[in-house]
Amino acid sequence: MTWSTPLARRSKTLSASLGLGEKLFASSEERRFADAIESGLETVEAGLLKEVAFADDMADVTSRYLLEAGGKRIRPVLTLLTAQLGDGATPAVITAAQAIEITHLASLYHDDVMDEAELRRGVPTAQHVWGNSVAILTGDLLFARASKLVASLGEGAIKLQADTFERLCLGQLHETLGPRASDDPIEHYLQVLADKTGSLIAAAAQMGVIFSNAPTEFEEPVVAFGEKIGVAFQLIDDVIDLAEADAETGKAQGTDLRSGVATLPLLFLRRAAATDASAAELLRRIERNVDELDDEATSAEDRETDEAELAAAIAELRGHPVTEETLLEARRWADDAVAALAPLPDGPVQKALTKFAEAVVDRSK
Repeated sequence: MTWSTPLARRSKTLSASLGLGEKLFASSEERRFADAIESGLETVEAGLLKEVAFADDMADVTSRYLLEAGGKRIRPVLTLLTAQLGDGATPAVITAAQAIEITHLASLYHDDVMDEAELRRGVPTAQHVWGNSVAILTGDLLFARASKLVASLGEGAIKLQADTFERLCLGQLHETLGPRASDDPIEHYLQVLADKTGSLIAAAAQMGVIFSNAPTEFEEPVVAFGEKIGVAFQLIDDVIDLAEADAETGKAQGTDLRSGVATLPLLFLRRAAATDASAAELLRRIERNVDELDDEATSAEDRETDEAELAAAIAELRGHPVTEETLLEARRWADDAVAALAPLPDGPVQKALTKFAEAVVDRSK
């Protein structure tokens, strides 16, 4: 089949955002569906550039920094996608999609400060360029812009945004503090992922239903889908974190582990270490090398040795059964996400969301 240039470009954009290939859009109905989403995304993208602009020169530069660095725009695409259950990309849907993406963007500035990250989307993080205070304030400015957009959508949208923002903050707080003695560490971690990532993806999907005037009974399925697929997405990230350094993004192997984040493979390893001597030894090596690299008193020579030993331990962790267990857990969350879509009508929306869930667990970066 020969694709026209505009449609081929639209399918590629959807592929970049949601991992959907051109084969998805086989019928004329599905091609119109792809066309509508791509058209809406172009409008959203143009609006984002306008909404993050500030009269203040410094604020203008810092707020545009990560937006212009790229990103897949997964959240606004989901808003536009679920809007096809109703009237499509209405002006309110476009506004909601922009607000969701700006909220996500703002959270990245704050996350990078807390994680002391050096790279984001292949460029130095904002706090690495301008310092923590500027990065935090830029995130605050972007949250303010998102709030202005949401306020134009009415009281219901304001409450949804506030509830989502509360969960984002609680997720970060619980990750920072770690589980209490009475908490199961794995359940605690999965709840952190649901709050930090799943809640905003769920809100993105829900806003598409609400502001396209789609039937209200579709809200619950897309919210459940969004939260579950958000957890699956982060669990796959946990596995990708163990891969060798990414030349495209500049992300180092084991970035999360080096930052002290106990990702699911490490949590599974800790659980296995209680009864498995080899798991206990691997865990000891990882934790020892991370601690020594974090110690400013470590000499340059010892640091080089620790780096090599940690890289070897991370490679061993990637090949350990706990990593396969993490992949299985991600697939379980993705399967549950797809199952939640059952109340939606058969058609391109359900099909696209299902394909997206499959792409989430099959991705390599």
